[in-house]
Amino acid sequence: MALPINIADLLEKRKVESNRIEFKEGWNPTSIYHSICAFANDIDNIGGGYILVGVKEVNGMAQRPVKGLPVESLDKIQREMLQFNQLIEPQYSPRVSIEEIDGKSVLVIWVTTGHNRPYTVPADVNAKLKKPVFYIRYGSSSIEAKGEFLDQLRDMANRVPFDDRGNENIPMEDISPLLLKDYLKKVDSRLVKEDFTSNMEQILEQMDLLDGPIENRLVKNVAAMMFAENPEKYFKTTQVDIVLFPEGLENNPDNFIEVPVIKGPVPTMIRETLNYLRINVVKERIQKPEDDERSIKVFNYPYQALEEAVVNALYHRDYMQREPVEITVEPDKISILSYSGPDRSISMEDINEAKALRSRRYRNRRLGDFLKELNLTEGRATGIPTIQKKLRENGSPKAMIKTDEARTFFLIIIPCRKDFVQVDEKVQNTDIELVMRKISKLCPSYVQDMTQTEVENMAKCLLRAIKEISAQNMLDGIEDISYKHLRRKYLDKLLDMGAVVMTIPEKPTSSKQKYRLSELGKELINQ
Repeated sequence: MALPINIADLLEKRKVESNRIEFKEGWNPTSIYHSICAFANDIDNIGGGYILVGVKEVNGMAQRPVKGLPVESLDKIQREMLQFNQLIEPQYSPRVSIEEIDGKSVLVIWVTTGHNRPYTVPADVNAKLKKPVFYIRYGSSSIEAKGEFLDQLRDMANRVPFDDRGNENIPMEDISPLLLKDYLKKVDSRLVKEDFTSNMEQILEQMDLLDGPIENRLVKNVAAMMFAENPEKYFKTTQVDIVLFPEGLENNPDNFIEVPVIKGPVPTMIRETLNYLRINVVKERIQKPEDDERSIKVFNYPYQALEEAVVNALYHRDYMQREPVEITVEPDKISILSYSGPDRSISMEDINEAKALRSRRYRNRRLGDFLKELNLTEGRATGIPTIQKKLRENGSPKAMIKTDEARTFFLIIIPCRKDFVQVDEKVQNTDIELVMRKISKLCPSYVQDMTQTEVENMAKCLLRAIKEISAQNMLDGIEDISYKHLRRKYLDKLLDMGAVVMTIPEKPTSSKQKYRLSELGKELINQ
């Protein structure tokens, strides 16, 4: 069978955590079956694992070129595996694929999380007297589960995460072949070559997206989350709601703008949400520090921080909850709210400090695997540290995290860089329409060819010049076009009108140049 993941990603330990990958130089059935049992038990609900036989490990990484297995031994090994699989209790069979790497044959054993956990396997699969033993993963090793670990395994291992459960309400016909094929193409899987018209069930089977007995195969929830065009049919209110409060939620809750609801499969929701924020919310400014010749870019919100926060919200949300992911945009912050809250294995201290949040249990681990393959998440508890790092590099305050004792919600608040807030505050409470009317009345020749939106933008620039302001700050966020174009379109026209003047007229190109209102400019903004 073909793997649903690129073999190169496994070798380099990309997109899959290193503790989910094990390299074996040769065929050692006892050791290998200990690992198969451990991955199938999946005590931490991280998604099982992969065993690559024929690959030597050096300092935790695969040695290249790989050693490989003799071609003539492959059939014999697979026949033996059919026998050894019978020794696993309750019944369990891993998936096997022969992969060609560096011109050699490597046996890849894909061990998905078992649905009838916990499992045992003999301590020695070749012994006459076979003692059944529970095995679990501990770091990057497979060990016998004893004492507290054994109690924990029995207590929690049979809790199959929601996204990995079969759902009798999802018809196979609702899984889009186009979405599925597009995904496989993006991750460079050999499955993309299959016939999606006649072999859809087989493809889903190979991707471990079906569950249940052979006579009643059920589509798993994660298949609909990723590959159904309308997953909200099965997971009510699976959507992203974005609301903008131009004056702030507390200052004026009645003044708000609702963005059209964003729906669709999870990758689509992520991309469309981020596209909206990137185009309509994120603002860039060029700064030139006095003690440095180099200019630097700063943002009201660094895009990478928003990216991590949005992905985390859709990755870790509870899809059984009938609540959307809510994004609230205010002049001084962006709040991203999802349900339910962080796992109880994460301490309130870590939550309050807004550092790395390491959970013992994954709510949607299969969904996470797919998102990792698409490079939408790393899935290594790096989300919050990345957000804080990008904010720090941008000169922004730290993000804050909030939840309640019952862990019913997860709220992350990303603050705006302070100097962007100040610029917006100058315009916030002023009658822009009045200024637009006065510009049209007193300076008609300058705006006769401009649209209403362009006149509005000119009014905003004028209002920002109430106090001395740089060209960059005056034009910031006005339109999504180049700075040079903005300058010609608005600032140069305001100078020609005589509405603003330079603070250093004798040096028009000075890096310290700023602009202020002229007498005409003051007349235009005064009521």
